[in-house]
Amino acid sequence: MKKTKILKSLIFIGLIAIPVSFAACGGSNSGNAANTNSAATAIDVTTATAIVKQIPTYFEATGNLASDAQTDVAPAVSGKIVAVNFDIGSYVEKGSVLLQLDDRDANIRLEQAKAQVGQAQASVDQAIAALRQTQVRLGVKDGETFQIKDFSQVKSVTAQLELAEKELTRAEKLYQTGDVSRQNVEQRRSQRDALIGQLDEARSNAAVAIKAIDTARAQVETAKTAVATTRTQVTQAHKAVNDTLVYAPISGYVAERTADLGEYISPNTPNAKIATIVRTAVLRLKIDVPEQSIGKIAVGQNISAQVSAYPDRSFAGRIVRVAPTLNTASRTLNVEAEIENVGGLLKPGQFATVRITQSKPEPAVMIPAAAVRTEGDVHKVFVIKDGFASERLVQLGLLENDLIEIKQGVAEGEMIATSNVILLKDGVMIRQ
Repeated sequence: MKKTKILKSLIFIGLIAIPVSFAACGGSNSGNAANTNSAATAIDVTTATAIVKQIPTYFEATGNLASDAQTDVAPAVSGKIVAVNFDIGSYVEKGSVLLQLDDRDANIRLEQAKAQVGQAQASVDQAIAALRQTQVRLGVKDGETFQIKDFSQVKSVTAQLELAEKELTRAEKLYQTGDVSRQNVEQRRSQRDALIGQLDEARSNAAVAIKAIDTARAQVETAKTAVATTRTQVTQAHKAVNDTLVYAPISGYVAERTADLGEYISPNTPNAKIATIVRTAVLRLKIDVPEQSIGKIAVGQNISAQVSAYPDRSFAGRIVRVAPTLNTASRTLNVEAEIENVGGLLKPGQFATVRITQSKPEPAVMIPAAAVRTEGDVHKVFVIKDGFASERLVQLGLLENDLIEIKQGVAEGEMIATSNVILLKDGVMIRQ
């Protein structure tokens, strides 16, 4: 009987132990599953350590982008548009033909001017021929200065008159000594007086000849002037033909087009432009510097600009112009920087936040830019510690190559996740 009670007690204990044993086994399996699930939720990341680096200091200002050069293109002559070779957004090279006007009238005027040159040249040839005939008749060569005393008839009569004067003087002396008669003296005097009359006539003829040569030379010069005038008219007519083509004065992009095929345009009408061209290879950044910061500005300083269209990019430039006076209304100093517009990403008219670099660098906490996750206006990183990710809100600073300054939120030496940051959240397990 006693044995029977002991056996029943053992069976009862065994029945109780079996569920406990099963429960124990079940608990062990649950723990393994939990460990497996936890391992499965761990995220693989690469990491980098926040470092302190000396970076340039800067102060911020605002500015607007403008083209380096802008020009309104207008025709030089009136006419009907027969061809348009550009449109808004087109890139045009300097000297390329933008527009063509009807050139038929201009070509007609050009041919008329050329014909007038031919006529004027014929007149020159005729005047030169007449001058040559006069010169040959008078024995005058080109370039010689013709004077009355050089006239052949004047020379001949002058020589005869000199001889007659001597003969008269000799006869008068002989008459005084009684060697010749008074009739002989009077005869010599009569010969001399006749030669004086002939000399006056020869001189008159010489004056007429000189006038003839001068007149012939004047006619040649007049004809040559006429040729020069008609050649000027040809040049003007050529220009009128060329002006029917409107060329691009600079290389750049067409920002505005106001010309249409078949339209009649005139440079004398108000706002006669056909296009506006802007040059954007280099942009001017017009910066408004507050009055309290004007002592920090100098030509040659480097700047970094950011625009809302590319929030993760910075565009480098350099200050090239500083206004001598402040804007009295806004109490700001107008400063201009130049930025190389690589790839044409920037557009004139964009608003920019500008960082103007100062000469003295300062230490800053830097991390890879890839570690920052931006959600709207919020920037966050994930600090890795003891195998888990800790979310930190950060304030960003200067971007330098692939590193970015962290003004607040991360300390030097902390380990930061640099990959798969889009998958991370606060408290998640990570694998390195």
